[in-house]
Amino acid sequence: MKFFSKPGPELADRVPPGQHLTNGFPVLTYGDTPQVDTANWSFQVSGLAQPQTFTWDDFMAMPQSEFTADFHCVTTWSKLDVKWRGVKVTDFMQQIEVDPKAAHVMEHCYGGYTTNLSLAEFVRDDNFFAHTLFDQPLPAEHGGPMRLVVPHLYAWKSAKWINGLEFLDQQALGFWERNGYHRRGEPWAEERYSDRF
Repeated sequence: MKFFSKPGPELADRVPPGQHLTNGFPVLTYGDTPQVDTANWSFQVSGLAQPQTFTWDDFMAMPQSEFTADFHCVTTWSKLDVKWRGVKVTDFMQQIEVDPKAAHVMEHCYGGYTTNLSLAEFVRDDNFFAHTLFDQPLPAEHGGPMRLVVPHLYAWKSAKWINGLEFLDQQALGFWERNGYHRRGEPWAEERYSDRF
């Protein structure tokens, strides 16, 4: 079975340059896969925001939405029409109080992974916290019990096993950004790697 294929011209408006379509859903992880059950999961808001801790039940009590989004990995594969369920970032932002000086966000995760976004990139209407993938609880290898999904950027910005947000007044770099990846990661511009190295 062929796992990757070159997209046809009819998909030119959906598949960024240099990407190949996948039939599966590859799993790429640096380090061990955290195993966190929903009873022990928690989510911290820190930095330039009123400190808050959310439980799994707190997130489940927020408005729940269905999402279908294309997913683009920096390692050159794309998966179209991925179906998720979760909480829109814009709905989550109604639950917290952020200092007006905040301009950037650091995503924190179980296992120690971090990745950064500008606040403007983070609060886009198409971003969401996902807990369900194709009508099943999000498996650990895909970031369960919860991950952020940022469809307009490469997938390393869609942090797996997310457990917190730190609001900042200036940009700080996350794990892959410190190790040579682009600070933003926009697929259509092929922002794969930093020009700092």
